[in-house]
Amino acid sequence: MGGTGSATAAQALALAALLLACSGVAVVTAQDIERIQGSAGDVLEDDPVGRLKVYVYELPPKYNKNVVAKDSRCLSHMFATEIFMHRFLLASAVRTLNPDEADWFYTPVYTTCDLTPWGHPLTVKSPRMMRSAIQYVSKRWPYWNRTEGADHFFVTPHDFGACFYFQEEKAIQRGVLPVLRRATLVQTFGQKNHVCLREGSITIPPYAPPHKIRAHIVPPETPRSIFVYFRGLFYDTANDPEGGYYARGARASVWENFKNNALFDISTEHPPTYYEDMQRAIFCLCPLGWAPWSPRLVEAVVFGCIPVIIADDIVLPFADAIPWEEIAVFVPEDDVLRLDTILTSIPMDEILRKQRLLANPSMKQAMLFPQPAEPRDAFHQVLNGLARKLPHAKDVFLKPGQKVLNWTEGTQDDLKPW
Repeated sequence: MGGTGSATAAQALALAALLLACSGVAVVTAQDIERIQGSAGDVLEDDPVGRLKVYVYELPPKYNKNVVAKDSRCLSHMFATEIFMHRFLLASAVRTLNPDEADWFYTPVYTTCDLTPWGHPLTVKSPRMMRSAIQYVSKRWPYWNRTEGADHFFVTPHDFGACFYFQEEKAIQRGVLPVLRRATLVQTFGQKNHVCLREGSITIPPYAPPHKIRAHIVPPETPRSIFVYFRGLFYDTANDPEGGYYARGARASVWENFKNNALFDISTEHPPTYYEDMQRAIFCLCPLGWAPWSPRLVEAVVFGCIPVIIADDIVLPFADAIPWEEIAVFVPEDDVLRLDTILTSIPMDEILRKQRLLANPSMKQAMLFPQPAEPRDAFHQVLNGLARKLPHAKDVFLKPGQKVLNWTEGTQDDLKPW
């Protein structure tokens, strides 16, 4: 039964007892950090240097540098990985200037850096821009044509990746841009059995500014006196005026059932102490929005707040390296009404173990894209993912004259020149 009204006396007593226990116990110190056991922990600490070589195509600045110069907001929004991945690769030890010895080819095109006044990416031009960039490399180098992109990777951090639309229904109708169907997509979107997640894609965390996050770290002995924390939208009346479509109703259900529950510190207001508050919380809600993913997942992991993931069938970042089942709590969307019961039923020793795993520096490092890059960061996890896909299968390389992709496939708008 969900908490639909003001907290009862029993709830208040339970909350007081729980937070009293947590304030004295649920503070993880350096000596309490638990190493990730097994292959997952080893994979997080892998060094990709020497395991692969990447050739970075040099494109006209209209595809990248000029776009950022036009709107610097692109450097700080949650889709900025496409920019920083390019900068990282230019200085990386895995970069090769000889394309004949490359294992992978990277096309630096910034398809999300066309923003509305409100900071949301415009998706109308993105497919045209991507098609134009691929046409450019296919005409000037032989490497695309020999595989039709099967040894190329692209960073596509849109809400629904290379489907290039923010609303799921329309994204599903569009599907992955046809010219990218043989390429490896590095994207924030991940959901099982979804047309916008191709097999072999690498799911990454969204961009959260590392310097901003690290500037708000509180002392490790700070007690976690908030049980459940969330700041963000519950409704998107501008894009979903009738309600029920945004977040598949999960966020609305959280608000309607727990807004007056003393266990829950939830609001649409985003206070200046947001980062500090997450570090004082035991659980941080990470519900889906328009897409299953959100920057809250990054923030929760970095700040040691146990992520409560409410997004059915989500595919999480670097899932072959990060033991999400051990560090997070998964709540089915249909069970949001029971959220308070589910979280208060978790034993204290399980909470403490999740906190110890979250305190592992490798876990936090893998979620961030710092500048300059650092060992074991998210940049290196992407490279590790690419290295694990080597060597390429024989069917990657096409026979002379063989064609697989249909360049005339797609909507009329997508086929227009860029």
